[in-house]
Amino acid sequence: MAVKKIQKKLFGTNGVRGIAGKEITPELTLSIGKALGTMRPGKIAVGRDTRTTGFVLANALKAGLLATGCEVIDCGVLPTPALQYIVKEHYDGGAMITASHNPPEYNGVKIIEPDGTEMGDEETIRLEELLADRSSEVKPWDQVGTEIAAPHLIDEYVQAIVGQFEGKPGHGMTVVVDPGSGPACQTTPAILQALGCRVLTINGIMDGTFPGRLPEPSPEGLEGLAAMVTANNAAFGVAHDGDADRAVFIDDKGNYIEENHEFALITRHICITKKGVVVTPVSTSQIVELVAEAAGCTVHYTPVGSIYVARTMRELLNSGKKVIFGGEGNGGLIFPDHQFCRDGGMTAAAMVSLLAATRQNLSALIEQLPTRYMIKEKLATPHGSQLIKRLEKHYVGESTDHTDGLKIKRSTSWALIRASGTEPLVRIMVDSDGQESGQAMFNEIQKSALDILAALT
Repeated sequence: MAVKKIQKKLFGTNGVRGIAGKEITPELTLSIGKALGTMRPGKIAVGRDTRTTGFVLANALKAGLLATGCEVIDCGVLPTPALQYIVKEHYDGGAMITASHNPPEYNGVKIIEPDGTEMGDEETIRLEELLADRSSEVKPWDQVGTEIAAPHLIDEYVQAIVGQFEGKPGHGMTVVVDPGSGPACQTTPAILQALGCRVLTINGIMDGTFPGRLPEPSPEGLEGLAAMVTANNAAFGVAHDGDADRAVFIDDKGNYIEENHEFALITRHICITKKGVVVTPVSTSQIVELVAEAAGCTVHYTPVGSIYVARTMRELLNSGKKVIFGGEGNGGLIFPDHQFCRDGGMTAAAMVSLLAATRQNLSALIEQLPTRYMIKEKLATPHGSQLIKRLEKHYVGESTDHTDGLKIKRSTSWALIRASGTEPLVRIMVDSDGQESGQAMFNEIQKSALDILAALT
């Protein structure tokens, strides 16, 4: 069983994104609204992150939905997983105006299906065809849709996460939260306070210019968070990307936790009490597989992208497999008992529960994980597919995996080369149990890639 990746024209791995006013315009979002309304007539929930262009694009998208006769539920500013939860519980579909981790000038649209997952490839291609053919069904004047405002529904999402945990596991625990001026300003502090934590915040006021740091939570951008953690003897710091479907952590010593280590730590904690399958993309470090197998669980690999992880989890469950956890090595984790999408707020709550259960410092727990080294770099190029095809020929004699891009496997190391689904980039990742061997493999592949790109241009 495998969920296959199908090439789309407009939408990438996680929706359609681009620079607002250039690639992402009100005209485009209006058309997306009409196409979505034609495909999914009924009650459609709409939300947005804090970007300055969100209000404009959301209104254009709502106009398209209304024109096709849909009932629009405007949920206002909220995290993407909050809108996904709301759709799953109440509505026929949804649309989120967000560019997630991209810089402030970007924006985009994620389409949400009735089960709360992002729209899959086949249905997205149908939507793209409606856009290309301009064949959306606009209703006459007496059949247009209606709109209601429902900003209060965000509270239902907060309570759903809190309800996953018994008592107040965060009692006596200080946590510093960095929502990055995004929509998690309204949710993650509230979630952790309800779990009993003492919560401090940095970049905790919603602001679409992102004055404190960029929407991508990088080690450099989280230096202020790290300083607050150590100054206040906090158990950890947690930061979100622009739409809070991911969470990254700072440990009690102020160290940035690489996201694959975060994934592995929570995987190990879940696998201790549950046995089953963990689902993750081919881009995830082998550290997750090592801790899962040590605890008696197995790992199932998918193409890169949370939608492929979520849909594979559901398919495995439908086939009788026990799926206990899933996610990506970027801080986007999926808790199937809650919902089938990446959820930064739920991840922050899970870390509180983990620390309460283990009664150990986060830094000590990270030190207990197997040793793996990961290198991640980007090559800016519009020739991603051509590059990968030529690299496949170059490495034809080696053990390779073509689930997504090109994965080269060697002994205790692997390398993945794949084109980005959201930007004109090729990503090169190397994962190894030794720093020197990993760096040598990366240097070799990078040189081959640069030589090929030089020939292409």
